Amino acid sequence: MKRTKQIDIRRALALAGAFNFLCSCARACLLPFLTLYFRQLGLSPAMTGVVMGTKHLVSLVWSPVANLLSKHYDKRRVVINGSLVCSAAAALVLLLVLPTDVRPQAGSCNVSEPRGGPTQSLGGDLLGSSGAPSAPSARTHTSTAPVSQSAVTSTAKTLSDTKTALHNHSHHNHNHSHPQLPPLNASVVNEVGSFMQHLTTSSAAPVRSKRSKFSSGSEEQLGERKTEEKAAEEEKERRFDFLSSLKAMDPQHWLFFLTLIIVSVWECASAPLEWTADDGLYEYLDSGDASDRYGSTGVWGLLGAACGVGGAGLLVSRLSCLVAGGVSRSAVHFYCYAALAAAALPVAAYLPLYLNKKRDRANGLLKAVRLVRGSPHALLCAITALLAGVAGSAVDNFLLWQMQDHGSNELHMGMSLAVAQVSQAAFPLLAGRFSKLPSSGQVLVVAAASLGLQCFYYSFLWGPWAAAPAQVLSCFSGGALWWAVRVQCEDVAPPGAERSVRRVYVALSLQLGNGLGSFAGGFVVQRFGLTWLFRGAAVGLMAWCACLPLLQWRAPRRRRINYSRLLAADASEASDSESDQERDWLEKAIDDDRSRNSNNNYGRRISH
Repeated sequence: MKRTKQIDIRRALALAGAFNFLCSCARACLLPFLTLYFRQLGLSPAMTGVVMGTKHLVSLVWSPVANLLSKHYDKRRVVINGSLVCSAAAALVLLLVLPTDVRPQAGSCNVSEPRGGPTQSLGGDLLGSSGAPSAPSARTHTSTAPVSQSAVTSTAKTLSDTKTALHNHSHHNHNHSHPQLPPLNASVVNEVGSFMQHLTTSSAAPVRSKRSKFSSGSEEQLGERKTEEKAAEEEKERRFDFLSSLKAMDPQHWLFFLTLIIVSVWECASAPLEWTADDGLYEYLDSGDASDRYGSTGVWGLLGAACGVGGAGLLVSRLSCLVAGGVSRSAVHFYCYAALAAAALPVAAYLPLYLNKKRDRANGLLKAVRLVRGSPHALLCAITALLAGVAGSAVDNFLLWQMQDHGSNELHMGMSLAVAQVSQAAFPLLAGRFSKLPSSGQVLVVAAASLGLQCFYYSFLWGPWAAAPAQVLSCFSGGALWWAVRVQCEDVAPPGAERSVRRVYVALSLQLGNGLGSFAGGFVVQRFGLTWLFRGAAVGLMAWCACLPLLQWRAPRRRRINYSRLLAADASEASDSESDQERDWLEKAIDDDRSRNSNNNYGRRISH
């Protein structure tokens, strides 16, 4: 007989809480500051939005697929450990990407900005920056077109003008601020003059010979030769069109595509972690009839996020612009992420996991989608969650840009975001204090309105700490939203399917909504600026808040089936039927005994 393994519920909850705390802390050390790092690299707002939107869409597609594969092959622990290691490695690879020279807006601590020295060369003063003429000079050296006499004349004229400008500039410097440069300038002028004469004499002879060659040739041979050369050039262009386009790509687009690939690989490595660990823990608790205690581990994730974002902001703000080895202090966010992911590995080795092969998660998600689509109020809740995700992506991606433009550093940013996480975690505690709360539909309206007020407030920041007061509203914009979603899941889903319905809402808001909002937000910032991004998000949310109560009033409400009452009624009916059967049996036994006694008395009377 196989021995049944005992389940330690307290140990399982402690390990799950520690794991959620470390993973949330690791993500919060890096992900809120990731767009700031992209800004420091030189990516434009549109490029940043595309990178972040792709990240969310990869998570939307890959998370359920990886979860199903890990369950099918019973490799959940391998997937969890591999996700921690590979995500940390991919994040560190992103540090190898070098910034471009294109800096639209410099950060508050940008030490890699190229600076001009106190002394510059004479050619640099005349031609401008050293990086600007690099591409034209390269094209000049690779050109193979025949040189005409007019080109030689214009070249000679240009060089003569340059010689005159050099002479005048050297004379001007001699008279004013550089008395030690006239001998050097004179030698430069002589070298330029000799180079001009050499170029003029060497170019005139080939031009004369080529002109005589073309005049002596026939027109038919010239036309055939031109046709052949044109065909060869077209074939060469078709063959090397892609490579030439890559060579002609500017450094900023190279940086964008490289960053996009690394972030996509990073998200593929980290996306399976949450779903896989979540399912394993829930099925473990469910096997011990303790699934009702599963929700107690969620608060540790919010507290870990608050500690991570606040601690990382405090640590980075205390460092100088360059740390050991000349590394920028922005890299400390990546190192903290990798260190906390490594610290979560021992906890993941002992994390309680259980595989329930009878539970089909794919069919559960499809059934959850049908349940949400079939209920009008659940559908309105899904639309609200989607719009909240679209507007929330503007806050997640570009709020720190707005704070940086108003003088905030990592300390102000980290503490403000930590207040938001603590406020969001406090709503369930506040909700438990009240005996009667508004309906879930009314709470949805309050949550969307609070997020709209936050976005509108962010468009009027004026100082480093100006964003901190608005973070208190995250108690309603985040905590109240997910409380209403949980209530809606309990209303629409049968017992055991609440988690699947909730995952549909999470995917709509945090993955699809954030992805679409990142794409749109990046282009809005590129075109109109940060201020109008937040104002546009606020106007859209307020318009939806005005329409949502009317739609909820018009939507038909299905009567909620209280399954606990049905089970209690079934139990009472069963007990009533059992008592009736017992009563019938007792009455029948008494009647039989009475009839037997009467027959005995009648026999006795006859015998007498």
